[in-house]
Amino acid sequence: MRLMLSAIFILPVLTCGSISVNFTIIIALGMYMKEIILGKCGEMALKGLNRTDFESILLKNLRHRLSCCGKFDVSISQSTIYIRPIDETADIDAAFDIALKTFGMSAVSRAAAFEKDMDAIFAGAPGYLEKYLNSVRTFKVEAKRADKTFALKSPEICRELGGKLLEVFPHLKVDVNRPDVIVTVEIREREAYVRAGQHKGAGGLPTGTSGRATVLISGGIDSPVAAWMMARRGLKLSAVHFASPPYTSKRAEKKVMQLLEIVAKYSGPITVYVVPFTKIQEEIRDKVDEPFSTLVMRRLMMRTASIIAKKEHALALITGESLGQVASQTLRALSCTDEAASLTVFRPLIGMDKEEIITIARNIGTFETSIQPFEDCCTVFTPRHPKTRPQLDELLAQEQRLDIEVLVAEAADNAEERLVE
Repeated sequence: MRLMLSAIFILPVLTCGSISVNFTIIIALGMYMKEIILGKCGEMALKGLNRTDFESILLKNLRHRLSCCGKFDVSISQSTIYIRPIDETADIDAAFDIALKTFGMSAVSRAAAFEKDMDAIFAGAPGYLEKYLNSVRTFKVEAKRADKTFALKSPEICRELGGKLLEVFPHLKVDVNRPDVIVTVEIREREAYVRAGQHKGAGGLPTGTSGRATVLISGGIDSPVAAWMMARRGLKLSAVHFASPPYTSKRAEKKVMQLLEIVAKYSGPITVYVVPFTKIQEEIRDKVDEPFSTLVMRRLMMRTASIIAKKEHALALITGESLGQVASQTLRALSCTDEAASLTVFRPLIGMDKEEIITIARNIGTFETSIQPFEDCCTVFTPRHPKTRPQLDELLAQEQRLDIEVLVAEAADNAEERLVE
């Protein structure tokens, strides 16, 4: 609840010599206005008979994630999410940031809630909108009249409120084509809501609506982006990270956890398994011909990740591979890698170039962490001339030199489990 301005009085013009001065005095008369958060559901509105299932999961996710910000009432009506603070301890700033990063929310805005009465809107809206309108030159008003019993129609609401705002903010001009700010009035079932613009939400589908998948996460740029993209499609994530001490450091491991923390701000908690991979890499180095070493390593990663993913009831693996980006990501190489996995492999970056991936990494906040100079196990024992057009039978012959079942089972059994949120 916030104390808002409830009346505006314009005093007569005072003249001093040739100078005329207009005094606009805004007096607070003690009216209280509620500020709430409004969210739009986006593509969930197209889910037909299954829509309520998606909406209930989104509400559950929001309630859980907002619990750290105080008490909020979270509800939905006509594909609009309402997040209402219940008491003075509720942190609406933190709640707004969480709502922006919750998958399933296509747009998010802060709004003032009023009684469905134009006088109440006239009294409180100028004070609420002041922070948005003082620094701009043009605006327009849009109205959405869901309650058709409301006395004024949408064009009349726009005209009346627009006129009031021009009185209060005389520096403004109306621009219906390219305004600096769009003021929206929504007349809904319970209340009237006034907002200035809205922010693009995380979009996608609510976490958990598409099942579970396990991401193979490194400390690079690509895999955190792949994790974010698939979580955005409603997947509940777990993660596998391969560590190879002493060739990789604790700082590299910490970097991966920081990347997962950033992704978890969107996806919710992620269970991560840190797999000891040193023994496997040394076995590959000592027994596998160098040109095949990276591909054999990738195949053993897939085998190990598949075992862990099944423990997490995941139905797919996720990697950050992009076609042709490096030697192990040619079409033939990827085909050989997939043969070792016992689950479906999702590669959301497969058709992207590096600049496109970096753009997403910057937008979601992982890029600066990803470029920290701490190497992961993928850079250990890199062959000078890697095989780019492998044949599966060649790789299988190389793997005959290793006790694969024992190595993979041991690595999976000794994985250290952590929770990132």
